Amino acid sequence: MSHIHELRDVIYRMHGVSATHVKSVPVTEKYHDLIAWDGVVEVFRLTGHPKTHKVYAWVHDTDDPKHPQRYVTVLHIPPVVSPETAVRAAIVQESRERDRSKEN
Repeated sequence: MSHIHELRDVIYRMHGVSATHVKSVPVTEKYHDLIAWDGVVEVFRLTGHPKTHKVYAWVHDTDDPKHPQRYVTVLHIPPVVSPETAVRAAIVQESRERDRSKEN
């Protein structure tokens, strides 16, 4: 199964709607001249979602042998309005999750 099909299945499981692949967008996100994220964001059109018509999705490798890949989906809801802002939102969310796990 291709990663596009995998992402479409993940989108359905997470958001309960069908998705059609629209395009692939390369994104490089830098922070203080360092690359924070570099990859391809897949853009999907959604059918039947109550809040938006689009979602951004990608898969990336992790350091966890139990979960070697992580699937990310970010809905197109302002302030997320592009593949680039979706990546930024995901970076912020992952940082918050790491901070919470350190507190516990």
